[in-house]
Amino acid sequence: MWLKVVIVFLFLAVLASLSSALFFLLRDMGAPQSRRTLYALGIRITLATLLLLAIWYGFDSGTLSNTAPWADKY
Repeated sequence: MWLKVVIVFLFLAVLASLSSALFFLLRDMGAPQSRRTLYALGIRITLATLLLLAIWYGFDSGTLSNTAPWADKY
């Protein structure tokens, strides 16, 4: 159960980071020396990588499973 909570938290953190990057992009239009958008997107990439690793760990350990009807066809 803890893994699902971690996955949801990481997903929400990715969305928050992406939203903050958009905010910084719109706010810092006239300031080319500002790197806040770049840092926010870097954090998003890090969080997305952690999210993919958490999902991979869940499938590899058997905590998560695929219950789609077409999962066994391929």
